[in-house]
Amino acid sequence: MDRHEDSVTGRVKSIFFQNPTNFFKILLIDITATTITWTEPDIVVTGTFGDIKEDETYTFTGHVINHPKYGQQFQADNYHVDQPTNKTGLINYLSSDKFPGIGPKTAEKIIDKLGVDAINQILDDPASLEGLGITAAKRKMLVENLKTNQGMERVIIGLNDYGFTSNMAGRIYQQYKNDALEVIKQNPYQLINDIAGIGFTRADQIAAKLNIAPDSQLRLGGAVMDTLQRLTDGEGDTFVELRTLVTQTLDLLERARNIAVKPDDVGQAIVTLAKDNELVAEGKRIFPKRLYDSEWQIARQLKGLAEAGAKAEEPELPDIEKTLAEVQADTGIAYDDVQKKAIVTALRSPIFLLTGGPGTGKTTVTDGIVRTYARLHDLSLDANQYNSDDPFPIMLAAPTGRAAKRISETTQLPASTIHRLLGLGVDTQDFAPNDLPDGLLIIDEMSMVDTYLFRTLLTALHPGMQIVLVGDKDQLPSVGPGQVFADLLRSGALPQAALTHIHRQDADSSIIPLAHAVNAGKLPDDFTQPQVDRSFLACTPSQVPEVVGQVVKRAAVKQFSIADIQVLAPMYRGTAGIDRLNPMLQNILNPKRSARTKTVHFGDTEYRIGDKILQLVNDPNQNVFNGEIGQIVGITLAKEAPSKTDELTIDFDGNEITYKRSDFSKITLAYATSIHKAQGSEFPMVILPLTLQSRRMLRRNLLYTAITRAKSFLILVGELAAFETAVGEVAVNRHTGLVQRLQQVFDIEGSQMAVEEAAEPQPALPQQSVQIDTNGSDSDNEVRPAKTAPHQLTPALAASQKIDPMIGMDGITPQMFMTKEN
Repeated sequence: MDRHEDSVTGRVKSIFFQNPTNFFKILLIDITATTITWTEPDIVVTGTFGDIKEDETYTFTGHVINHPKYGQQFQADNYHVDQPTNKTGLINYLSSDKFPGIGPKTAEKIIDKLGVDAINQILDDPASLEGLGITAAKRKMLVENLKTNQGMERVIIGLNDYGFTSNMAGRIYQQYKNDALEVIKQNPYQLINDIAGIGFTRADQIAAKLNIAPDSQLRLGGAVMDTLQRLTDGEGDTFVELRTLVTQTLDLLERARNIAVKPDDVGQAIVTLAKDNELVAEGKRIFPKRLYDSEWQIARQLKGLAEAGAKAEEPELPDIEKTLAEVQADTGIAYDDVQKKAIVTALRSPIFLLTGGPGTGKTTVTDGIVRTYARLHDLSLDANQYNSDDPFPIMLAAPTGRAAKRISETTQLPASTIHRLLGLGVDTQDFAPNDLPDGLLIIDEMSMVDTYLFRTLLTALHPGMQIVLVGDKDQLPSVGPGQVFADLLRSGALPQAALTHIHRQDADSSIIPLAHAVNAGKLPDDFTQPQVDRSFLACTPSQVPEVVGQVVKRAAVKQFSIADIQVLAPMYRGTAGIDRLNPMLQNILNPKRSARTKTVHFGDTEYRIGDKILQLVNDPNQNVFNGEIGQIVGITLAKEAPSKTDELTIDFDGNEITYKRSDFSKITLAYATSIHKAQGSEFPMVILPLTLQSRRMLRRNLLYTAITRAKSFLILVGELAAFETAVGEVAVNRHTGLVQRLQQVFDIEGSQMAVEEAAEPQPALPQQSVQIDTNGSDSDNEVRPAKTAPHQLTPALAASQKIDPMIGMDGITPQMFMTKEN
């Protein structure tokens, strides 16, 4: 007999543990029948179950496992409730106190009409109760109570039949409730859009069980949407070229079932999805609907804010210059001409963009903007003088908590994450915006802000605010789709300043010049030579862990703390990957002192008090965000915890949060992290291992971003060829439509290319930047006003074919004309 056909039937004596988020439970069953060899009167059963009740009888199917800690137990793959199966039993069940108002006579009428399958018939079709003389109120009560008592069980049992894990079954039920099985039956590919962690292959396995044909348009549409999502949300683009989408969709379809599919059939699926408003086909560029809408919303909201701000009364230029001179006198800072012009332009513009590399003075200019704005508006910079009725009108924010902390430390003003500023909930794009006051808003680390978050931010802003967006355009783009800050700069739609002159450079510092050299596409001649604050240690990939370990041991001896030392790596897997380095570094920096050391295991990871921890998801309700680093300060084992589950207490810069075992997937060890996760942070010592095993990840902006995380010391480890490869590989601009949207909405000359032309591969727009001057000249610094277009229609302009196609259509968006009939 197959082990999955083993069964245990019995009464539930006790529910030892239950996780309300994923339906996983541990039960003690008093056995009444079983197919396994078992000498005890009861057995522990684990699995995914619905609303299990003590003292009721169930049959579980599955197999016996030997748990390393708890011994033998029965792991259930599925189960069913032992419902009454004869007429008398069903009458007694329906006339029980679970269904008030249904007496034995009414119950008998129901069974006489519907038979012993009455419960399933009622759940499937509530109208089957009509014609029995039962009032509408009683029929409604009976159906609802049956759904409560039986509906969840049917769904969980059905999901178990499809082979979903406890966590996945919980997510599906939370999304669809009692309609889950019907949704899956009608369109299993809907799971791809609605349930995180379910891709096309998993959905297609269910579809095959449901006999959905390989060439079904439903199946092809599911594959198109899965591919489109993977190539946009997954890769960072906001659209996909039609040919790429069709090719990769065909590959996905044929790998899933090994059956050939016609390209024309995939094309028809794309057309159908466009008619159904699931995606937008703009020539040969295919956008997910939400990203297409987001780009248009960003462009139009920026235009609205800019126009409203232009009509507002602004400080006179002499007043700004006089006030700025007073700020210089008070602070002792001597701004150069470019920095002065940037501050003045920012204060005279509704929206202003400020970009620059390390040491070029972004923080200095930002501080100058804040102090000059405060003086011009007679504002105190003591935030404690303000309250919720009269909020502080100078708002500073950044994408992550660590980035917000950095800008707060440099300006001595309060700062928050963008999510916190807006009142966003956990990992959601829907929010009830906080009431933001009129005033100055500065967003730092803009390169980390993706299309979705920027769209949401702009939705919360209103005319009357002055907005300054600050970042380094040469860093890695956001993890999410888009390259918002780079596109804003490239569009020329808004006033902007690019700082290039290096101001912050100690005589003995070599890190900032190295960063600028890398950004210029070269490694300096002294790259491999030891510097006061920088070293290069050549080694093979197999030697990297040992070399990194030795560097960390030496740093620890020199009193560098766990928080001071950060290893950054491009990839998780491989000999020199994050997954290999983290446990090794844990044993060096936070070793297990004895067999009595309190620990908690989760998968392959062992957590100890003192461990450095990385947050993996946004959780605004707990005020902790993706990429933040904390430290375990307490461990409570299940036997000690009121929740009866292991708990970790983690301190994120004074914010202590307790994580139950069900939350452990939100964290990981942080001795080594990815370079992406380190954006917005600085560390006293950065150790950067690079090898050719990570060749596909090696890009100039990746190396530049990693180097600029080092505040005082930078240790480069690995293969010289890997660093040379990274410097030589320029990252390809992401496929986005934002530059074109901005240029069209802002009436910028030269933006009116036909959609079909735009769909073909285009050369990158000229970078709105300047060459880096490492010799200290100010001549390369540049402050630029927004580009403008002629607004008067003339015969010559018409003949030039440079007329804005949106002329006379202010406030109109393409999506207004998109209907299912288009």
